Amino acid sequence: MTPQNRIEGRIARLSVKPRIPGEHGLPKHPVPTLRVGPEGAEGDYNNYRRRKLPGDRDQALLLVTQDLLETLRQDGWPVAPGDLGENLTLTGIPEKELAPGVGLRIGPVAIEISKPCDPCTELYTLPYVGDLRGAEFLETTVGRRGWYGRVVSGGVLSVGDPVLLIPAVARFQSDPA
Repeated sequence: MTPQNRIEGRIARLSVKPRIPGEHGLPKHPVPTLRVGPEGAEGDYNNYRRRKLPGDRDQALLLVTQDLLETLRQDGWPVAPGDLGENLTLTGIPEKELAPGVGLRIGPVAIEISKPCDPCTELYTLPYVGDLRGAEFLETTVGRRGWYGRVVSGGVLSVGDPVLLIPAVARFQSDPA
C-alpha cells in the first residue's frame, strides 16, 4: 500500500451500554474513552452475546461508519450514532472499504473485521422503529447494520483517534508502508 492510497479516518464516537436490569441494549451511550480487548469493550453488556455466543471473539466489537448512518438517514430513518448497537462509529472510512479480513489500526489497538452484523429484533426497541415498523427496518438494515471485529491487540481508544484502514491483501505483505 502506498501513502497515496492510504485510507485514514477518525473515531467519531465510542459507545457502550452497561447492564441495567429491565433496560434494552439500544441505543448505546457515548463515552470519551474505551478500553478494548479480545473479549470486547469494557463496560459494555450485550445480552445476546453473553447468552448465545460466550467467548466468541469474532464479535468482540461492533463498528459502524458515518457513511452507513448517512445512507440510512437518506432512506428516511433518523438513525443516530449508538442506535445500531455499535461500539465504534468511524468517520472518513468509506463503508464500501470494510469487509472480512480488513484491518484497522487505531494507535496501539488493532482490529480485524470478522463478519457483517445481521439485523435482529432488538432494533424494534428504538423509538422510531417499534413493532409497527420493525420488519421494515430489519429489511432496510440487511447488509447495513455494521461490522463485527475481533480485537487483535487491545488498548484504550479515544474519540478523535486516527484510524488507518489496512486492506486484507496488505496484511499479508511484509512492508505495509
